[in-house]
Amino acid sequence: MTLFESTLILLAVAVVLLGAARRLGVPYPAMLALAGCCAAALPWAPRVDIEPRLALALFVAPAVLDAAFDMPPRELLRNWVPLTSLAVMLVLVTTVAVAWAGWAIAGLPLAAAAALGAIVAPPDAAAAAAVLKQFKLPRRALAVLQGESLLNDAVALLVFGAAVGAAASPVEGWTRSLPLLLVAVPGGALLGALVGALAVRLALKVADSLSLIIVQFLLTFGTWILADRLGLSSIMAVVVLAMVAARHVPTRTSAHDRMTANTVWAMVVFVLNVLAFLLVGLQARAILNQLQGGALWHALGFAAIVLAVVVTVRIVWVMGYGPVARLVRSVFQLDSPALPAPGVGIRVLVSWCGMRGLVTLATALALPPQFPGRDLIVISAFTVVLGTLVVQGFTIRTLIERLHIAPDHSLDDELAKARTAMLDAALSTLAECAGEAAASVRAEYGAARAIAAATDGSQTAHDKLRLTAVAAQRRLLAQWRRDGRIGDDTYHRLEEELDRAELHAASPPGI
Repeated sequence: MTLFESTLILLAVAVVLLGAARRLGVPYPAMLALAGCCAAALPWAPRVDIEPRLALALFVAPAVLDAAFDMPPRELLRNWVPLTSLAVMLVLVTTVAVAWAGWAIAGLPLAAAAALGAIVAPPDAAAAAAVLKQFKLPRRALAVLQGESLLNDAVALLVFGAAVGAAASPVEGWTRSLPLLLVAVPGGALLGALVGALAVRLALKVADSLSLIIVQFLLTFGTWILADRLGLSSIMAVVVLAMVAARHVPTRTSAHDRMTANTVWAMVVFVLNVLAFLLVGLQARAILNQLQGGALWHALGFAAIVLAVVVTVRIVWVMGYGPVARLVRSVFQLDSPALPAPGVGIRVLVSWCGMRGLVTLATALALPPQFPGRDLIVISAFTVVLGTLVVQGFTIRTLIERLHIAPDHSLDDELAKARTAMLDAALSTLAECAGEAAASVRAEYGAARAIAAATDGSQTAHDKLRLTAVAAQRRLLAQWRRDGRIGDDTYHRLEEELDRAELHAASPPGI
């Protein structure tokens, strides 16, 4: 009961901090990190242990699927060079650098030091997305950050699994784990594709929103657990599942089902973020209570060193990417869009988008209870998450403004072009229909076509007037309900109609 009460308190605090994050323009995970500190400071907070495999499946699987659903495979192929640099090479370099620090400074066993490196290596681009989407930044840079957050998790977890296995069996652990890594990624991708094909078939047979959402959760967690049992990459399996589903399922489901599912997934991912910060905060408090005097200061000092290594390695690696890319293009005489030479401003921004988040927390929770140096590793992981989210999260908006990056209007142009083409298709079909009703609908679509052609894809004066009209309808509907002129069932039916009209006219909200 105490854990449940702590969860409710932290959720209430998270709601307040979420509002503050919107006003300050900082990523909401940065506020959740502060909420985790609040949980750690509660004098009556209990220590909560969670089964290692459950931690990864519960916290990571939904977040990965939610992020991968919006990342098309063609974007990964288009940006394969920078993605390989960030999601593979940088993760491995960061893991080695942190592992060396853990072995040389803290005296951790090699396997435990490698596990620490794998835990803190992968950044969480979702932490930066809350701020980045408020600016018209280059879409390529945003796509690279989003793709990095998907693929680097898979690389880091593979290294983490090998390190944990080596810690359990120092003699045979590495030799037994490393060959399996060669099969884990392609095997996980194949499993995800097969489950994705199953998801497409089930979408045609599921008849209502609730059943569809349940099926989505069953497939997500089932894919993760099955991949884990088979020794495959669970993250790659869920990523491919999401991409296959995103490609085919939306055309096989209703608009109502899609809106309901999107809302549920957004809520679940947010709550899991809150719970992850709560659990790590509670564990950090228990560990700090066990450490006394010099041991406490040694642990905090080492955690600060790990934080500095993580931030420095990313900055050096990303800032060196441009010169290296130009050198490679010059030596091999390549002229490929896969080898861009981004400007200094973009490189500075990408290097500062190294905030750690949910995956680092969940992986720290997944360490076995008797793992060598577990307390020091958990403290270091929590320090890296807290430090990057607070330092980088609270300064990234100011950094973007100072860099004066040229705004990218390609998304608005693409929206306007696609919207105009869709309206042309509707008018072409309606031209074959006769009667007053058809003429009325044609006039409505014709007016929308004229407005779409004259705008850049953002909210128009026409949309604002529609929102004003919807607000007037809502006031009348609420008054009739108060006066007893309509029943609650009628009220809720009409309210749903107004909700659809408002969503159609309003700009999409951000977290």
